[in-house]
Amino acid sequence: MASDYTWVPTPEYTDNANLTRFIRALGCGDEAELVRRSTEDPDWFWNAAIAELGIRFGTPYEKVMDVSEGLPWAKWCVGGTMNFTDNVLDRHRGTPVWDKEAIVWHGEDDSVRRLTYAELDGEVRNLAAGLTALGVKAGDAVGVYMPILPETVVAFLAVSRIGAIISPLFSGFGAEAIVKRMNDAGAVAAITVDSARRRGQDVPMKQVMDEAAAGIPTLAHMIVLRTTGADCPMVEGRDHDWRDLDRADADAEPVQVPADQAMMIAYTSGTTGRPKGVVLTHCGLGVKGALDFHVSFDLKPEDRLLWLADFGWVTGPYSMAGTLYTGATFILAEGTPDWPDKGRIWRIAAEHGATFFGIAPTAVRGLMRYGPEEVQKHDLSKIRILASTGEPWTEEAWLWFAEHAGDGGRCPIINVCGGTEIGGGFIAGNVLNPQRACCFAGPLPGMGTDIVDGQGRPVGPGEVGELVLRNPSIGLSRGIWNDPERYIETYWSMFPNLWRHGDWASRDADGLWYVHGRSDDTIQVAGKRAGPAEIEGLVMATGKVVEAAAVALPDPIKGEAVLIAAIPAPGVQASDEIAAELSAAVVKGLGKAFQPKRILFVDDLPKTRSLKIMRRVIRALVLEENPGDLTALANPDAIEAVRRAAKAA
Repeated sequence: MASDYTWVPTPEYTDNANLTRFIRALGCGDEAELVRRSTEDPDWFWNAAIAELGIRFGTPYEKVMDVSEGLPWAKWCVGGTMNFTDNVLDRHRGTPVWDKEAIVWHGEDDSVRRLTYAELDGEVRNLAAGLTALGVKAGDAVGVYMPILPETVVAFLAVSRIGAIISPLFSGFGAEAIVKRMNDAGAVAAITVDSARRRGQDVPMKQVMDEAAAGIPTLAHMIVLRTTGADCPMVEGRDHDWRDLDRADADAEPVQVPADQAMMIAYTSGTTGRPKGVVLTHCGLGVKGALDFHVSFDLKPEDRLLWLADFGWVTGPYSMAGTLYTGATFILAEGTPDWPDKGRIWRIAAEHGATFFGIAPTAVRGLMRYGPEEVQKHDLSKIRILASTGEPWTEEAWLWFAEHAGDGGRCPIINVCGGTEIGGGFIAGNVLNPQRACCFAGPLPGMGTDIVDGQGRPVGPGEVGELVLRNPSIGLSRGIWNDPERYIETYWSMFPNLWRHGDWASRDADGLWYVHGRSDDTIQVAGKRAGPAEIEGLVMATGKVVEAAAVALPDPIKGEAVLIAAIPAPGVQASDEIAAELSAAVVKGLGKAFQPKRILFVDDLPKTRSLKIMRRVIRALVLEENPGDLTALANPDAIEAVRRAAKAA
């Protein structure tokens, strides 16, 4: 065993691993052979995977993959019909799963609600019938603007059940962001709530949707779930109370649609102010979610999964797809991880017996400021798998998470790199391979994942390059909604027939993979390149800051120079001495070329709802440029915090 491995597989994990059984079922000797064969013969792999997963079709497909129009425009399960909801919910009818808990919801006020699979099915059927009675039909787009509630899952499944298209809307969006997305999708209906609870406050949602509706000419219906009792004026003819919808057609079966029909238009933010509508399909999210969670991440029917994620971003629907397909229990936590008490998320995990715990690295870094004692107050011994996605780790945060949430390093960390456009992951950890801090075990099968240089040639161990896909995947976006040219330009134009994801990556001599941040965020000083996460890790390791963001500023001599924006740790006063200590840490780690040109101490850093730091926004604010699309921003007050710091420096 290598001395720097942070976790090594044990028989407890490997002997009963879903991935082990899958490898054998597909006739492969080991994981490496599975990945190699899936890259060389994707038709074989996806046919075999769909059969092994037991994916249900109304009409069997004739061809699993059709690339006759080119790799960017691959079509999947051609000639087949299916329904996403049928494959994550109806499939369990008549099995022992039907009477077990599908959803456990923990409210901000510590109230708890539970739904079995049978009860969830009844709620989904009722809402689907109500939507149908209003005239919503297959192919229509429906916006879902809701906080974390059991009914949010119901809404997603009901829209899918009737063959309509879900347009997820982050629960913190303002009216302008909603208008942009729903107009792009041509939405005919929206589902929302009267208001949401955030950190003890009532936050209006119906009111925001009313404001947005004035700018959405296609919007004919608004379904409103009353949750908090907030004042909620209803517009006659347009607005409908969720509980009063017509349920006459509740016995209808899921609508069978072409397997590759759009199921979701998931929007990602862009620098131009035009969000990109990523097209995910019934077979795409259904098969990819099942394959990733059940097979690669080792989720089992007896597991209870808690993963902090808003349904306005893909991690929420993705984890829902994998959990419900598997027949596991989906634990939903309303609110934030550290309110009303600092250890709230650990308390919820313990109370509900979470066995699979997922969280973003930024959230872990934020929780670290409260100390390990907040974790140690709670019994997390039932957790067997930790998981993360969203951004690169720092070594300090990885080791802290493994030690304190993972029972002294007993649990593996299933680190996942993917994205909205992937419909899941393309490299990830697993329970069969040893781990080092911040690593991934390697490519997920069926993706053709590789690391290449600027000419598209594979790079060797220890070399940093662009993360690409050599094959289209069943989960991959079917384009950008209403903008095919932008799809090609964004993802397929840099390298012929290679999908460029926009991340720097490398692999070590033992075959473990690492992601070093966005390639368009990369800082290049006098010909030398470094990923922001690498610089941020050095700054964080000083213990003087709780969060940091490194961005590139124009420099007339070196081309680019480093700027660091950092939040001081509790008890640390921002000063020239602390700035010098941070600067020295970067120089010691990366050399004098990367010595920061400026260090800003801020009260907060701008982040998305999935807790990714928006580095491009920081850069634009410091340079007094237009920061672009801010609709994904979760904490608007951070904008002014950065502006103040930039002016004071």
